[in-house]
Amino acid sequence: MTRIDFYILQDVNVSARQRFACRLAAQALGQGQPVVLHAEDEPSAREMDELLWHYPDRRFVPHAMAGDPGSQGVPVLITWQEPATFDGVLFNLTSEVPHFFNRFHRVVEVVVQDHLAAGRERYRFYRHRGYPLYDHRMDEWETSSAALMP
Repeated sequence: MTRIDFYILQDVNVSARQRFACRLAAQALGQGQPVVLHAEDEPSAREMDELLWHYPDRRFVPHAMAGDPGSQGVPVLITWQEPATFDGVLFNLTSEVPHFFNRFHRVVEVVVQDHLAAGRERYRFYRHRGYPLYDHRMDEWETSSAALMP
């Protein structure tokens, strides 16, 4: 059954959510887990693509946009549509639960304070269907060197 991890950030804005997702994706990649970053729309996906070139600092995260030449087999795939691959960890960076989430071993939901209500709705959705839920309260995550992904 798909494991659902909620990361609750004390930050309020979406840019913190994106930076956290980049950092967590780098850690998942370091653990040998392929990652799909599922964005709200194409402009948001392109923002994530650009951010991954610069953040986390001093780390190269091999990634590609779904559908781009050479995106096959890349360990971090960015998309705003249903991906062709269903392996590893799905980072849901949208406000809704993607209908294909249960094809992944694990789903990561990153919630910032400005979007708590939508995060709670997604939490209820998963809980109602019996998925194993884990929540992680993240304070000082950007300055900490501790591992973020269990």
